[in-house]
Amino acid sequence: MARDLFHNIVRTALEKDGWTITNDPLSIRCGGVDIQIDLGGEKLIAATKDTQKIAVEIKNFVTASKISEFHTALGQFINYRTALRLEEPERILYLAVPLVTYNDFFNLPFTQIIITENRVKILVYDTEIEEIDKWIS
Repeated sequence: MARDLFHNIVRTALEKDGWTITNDPLSIRCGGVDIQIDLGGEKLIAATKDTQKIAVEIKNFVTASKISEFHTALGQFINYRTALRLEEPERILYLAVPLVTYNDFFNLPFTQIIITENRVKILVYDTEIEEIDKWIS
């Protein structure tokens, strides 16, 4: 239930931000492994007439163990980023996390070190207003 709820919130937030959802989910086959990333999207950048493409893995962090969810999310992010680099290199991968979790957990020094070392790109979404709060590259 929570997964579907957060999935729809992020999808709505991306659409409000001008993204077209092209894949829900984004399926990739890489090295004999089937991978499904929550969303794929694209946005026309009018100034350059280029299309920016993203993939978004949505996490809700609703369990008691934030660190356990973070371990899982980080592992998925690294695996998915590698698959995208090999199969769809034009796509940029983002890990979508709720604003509350970002403020509570993702701002901790340990979490920040891991994010920096692993070059994790983050999309912070606000569950209340169903909008993107910030993009962190």
